[in-house]
Amino acid sequence: MISLDTNVVVRFLVNDDPEQNRRARRLIDAGNVRISPTVLLEAEWVLRALYGQKRGGIHESFRRMLGLPGVLADEPQRVVRALEWYGSGLDFADALHLAFVSSAGSFATFDAKLARRARALEGAPRVHAP
Repeated sequence: MISLDTNVVVRFLVNDDPEQNRRARRLIDAGNVRISPTVLLEAEWVLRALYGQKRGGIHESFRRMLGLPGVLADEPQRVVRALEWYGSGLDFADALHLAFVSSAGSFATFDAKLARRARALEGAPRVHAP
């Protein structure tokens, strides 16, 4: 199993360097690769901030990539939940934070908008202000 860095994921999704895209595609197509949530977090930021991609395109790219045979996300159920929430309009970082609350059961934030939006999400942990 090989864990991928953000730059490999981005090269796979964005063909701005044909040689690196080819190498990333060959590695990912061979399978047995793993992608951590922190790599997805950074890749979302890079795709949005540096490449100007929109939420819908990033969401679809991540879903397609993570659906490839031999590609596995760390904590796949949590990543899938975060992608669902992201697809419904939640900020990707916030979606990952909520999906990874785990056994704590609740999430404290000063972000009132996040708390309000989280209440509407199916399966989200309790979100409150400290």
